[in-house]
Amino acid sequence: MQFEEGIKKLEEIVTSLENGDLSLEKSVELYSEGIKISANCKKELENARIKIDGKSNP
Repeated sequence: MQFEEGIKKLEEIVTSLENGDLSLEKSVELYSEGIKISANCKKELENARIKIDGKSNP
């Protein structure tokens, strides 16, 4: 999943959770999915930072 797709999916998950119309089971499922997506996005950001830092340092 691309970073932008991950952020969009996280926004959808947050909106769904904020609405409060979900069962507890579905809320937990979405929360778990959000945690995984968030970790993936964080890893992608860290990789981008490493690439940028690596290119700026000779």
